[in-house]
Amino acid sequence: MQKLLWGVDRFSTWIGKAFAWLIVALTALIVWEVFSRYVLNKPHAWVLDAQIMLYGTLFMTAGAYTLSKNGHVRGDVLYGFFRPRTQATVDLVLYLLFFLPGIVALTWAGWTYANESWAIREQTFSADALPLYPFKFMIPVAGAVLLLQGVVEIIRCVICLQQGEWPRREDDVEEVDVDKLKAMVHVKDEDIEALDRYVTKEQRS
Repeated sequence: MQKLLWGVDRFSTWIGKAFAWLIVALTALIVWEVFSRYVLNKPHAWVLDAQIMLYGTLFMTAGAYTLSKNGHVRGDVLYGFFRPRTQATVDLVLYLLFFLPGIVALTWAGWTYANESWAIREQTFSADALPLYPFKFMIPVAGAVLLLQGVVEIIRCVICLQQGEWPRREDDVEEVDVDKLKAMVHVKDEDIEALDRYVTKEQRS
């Protein structure tokens, strides 16, 4: 099971790193357009559309990569105090209630949206029109990869609930030093246990 989880992590990482090169293309395109516009006095109407599509693709494909690295924003100040099983319970509830419905809807609607765009060979509205349908197909692709990574995270939650600790990631990094944070805010283990019991009780009710 661990090899399967790591395999999906590697796939999401590969997707994220591959599309990260778009930032180089985006930077080069902007530099070239600034030079062309202000030095050569030859602006290009299609460049803004290309910039938006490149950035949009970069943004969408970064989702699964960030999730695989456990890098999305979280309120670690409170969450970090919870025991692993409580953390897994909170994560699992949020994945089932919000993540899965939202990403499934994004992928499904994105596929329909992209096919409609392909059917009419949709183009941008600039004077120098660019084909828009290849960009729109990135919506369901990015959604599907993010959904796959989300399923892996749900499996990790279930494993943590069973074993009492999080399964190890390939590149585990402790973003918050919990012990130092406890000492800094003068929190005792007894306080954390009481908070843990309270959260668990509230979730059950």
